[in-house]
Amino acid sequence: MATHGDHPDLPSAVNALLTEEVSTLFLKAGCTARVKAGHITTLVLREAEENGVAWDAPAMMQVMDEFRALVDANDDRSDCFLEIDRKGCQVIQLGDLRITMAWPPFSDAHEITIVRPVARLELDAYDLDQRLIDRLSDHHRGVFISGRPGSGKTTLAQAIASYLDHTVGAMVKTMEAPRDLQLADRITQYAPLEGDLEKTAEVIFLVRPDFVIFDEVRRARDFEIFADVRLAGVGLLGVTHANSALEAVQRLIGKVELGLVSQVLDTIIHVERGQVAQVLELRMTVKPPSGMQEELARPVIEVVTFPDGEVTHEMFAFGQEIAVVPVGGPGGRESPLRRLAKDQLLHHIRQWVGVECQVVFTSDVSATIYAPKHMVAPLIGKGGDNVRQLQEEVGGFRCASNPSRTCPTAWNAPDVTSGATDGWTSRTAAPSTAGHGKRTGTTAAPRRVRVERASATAEIHV
Repeated sequence: MATHGDHPDLPSAVNALLTEEVSTLFLKAGCTARVKAGHITTLVLREAEENGVAWDAPAMMQVMDEFRALVDANDDRSDCFLEIDRKGCQVIQLGDLRITMAWPPFSDAHEITIVRPVARLELDAYDLDQRLIDRLSDHHRGVFISGRPGSGKTTLAQAIASYLDHTVGAMVKTMEAPRDLQLADRITQYAPLEGDLEKTAEVIFLVRPDFVIFDEVRRARDFEIFADVRLAGVGLLGVTHANSALEAVQRLIGKVELGLVSQVLDTIIHVERGQVAQVLELRMTVKPPSGMQEELARPVIEVVTFPDGEVTHEMFAFGQEIAVVPVGGPGGRESPLRRLAKDQLLHHIRQWVGVECQVVFTSDVSATIYAPKHMVAPLIGKGGDNVRQLQEEVGGFRCASNPSRTCPTAWNAPDVTSGATDGWTSRTAAPSTAGHGKRTGTTAAPRRVRVERASATAEIHV
């Protein structure tokens, strides 16, 4: 396939703009040419020429025709081909250049974007921890390389593929759309078969690879294909866009069952400005999430920094949702688990009775919930149905009703009979008042629902 710096001779007008330090050239009808130039750590978008002249539509169309002619003239080269051909858009691979061309009605004007790699690096250039290199050498891994566009993800993927091929001696294949990785000729690069990467994955199983490079994992279906290939026992490295390593993990949630996430993906390498900024590892364990009691143990995926092993987040099923919760945090702040539990409680209560309530945690496993007295019956439900539903959806509660003495002085319950309803008004209707709108001047004493969670207790004041 493509070799760094090797491509057919370009149209003279384009070649003059594609100087050595330029990584991307942007041409658009009615605008002057712009480029991204500089080292990958300091790329800058600027005008291609100080006193450049705007390109017109006929000039753009002529350059597009010249690129198509170059593909036809170099059809004997494996690195020159039309990758994507759709109404209003074409993507051409011309040696080490990826050329995307768009025109109306798909785009508002004729546009050409030329991207070329600014460097080709070997794995040694990244100065990686030897433990990470050993981890990558294991064929039976699921790895993500994440980062923003232009951060150097593909360059790192190329370096890893070359290392696996030359040093480890692994059989490496790729799944790409478009195919723009610069790899040794003996590494076969597959495009979407009949426009479908799922069909490509079916063929991948038949050619017995040790490791597959999947560039890029974008859509929801791509993540599902990634999981299918990985669960078949093939070592897999996926390249995906994300602002952080944790966001790359979160993109997988919902496409794969929680219990399979750590089997599909166990290592995430985040790249920024051409350098490895963070490496995370996923570990599956069975334990109570941080802040919960032993009786509430469940499968938990720990997000761990590599190689020091510090747990930064936990992923687990919480009710009907998958929670991704930071572990620890600055002292004096409400813990992430408490915030999550509070949000869940308030969400369910708001659905039942349509009012805003106050939640005050007295420990990691107990809380007091305040609500207007006139909403006691809807909150508890007929025969305690709503409380039982709360037990099922949030988990681990036993409830009994007792009269409450007074609300804490640190928090004033709203006077619903005198019209003081700030923060309590129903989202669907105005609150009811005693005496058909007459002010009584007093508030009826609240009541309390005592909630026990395993061996601990929570109190709901109503």
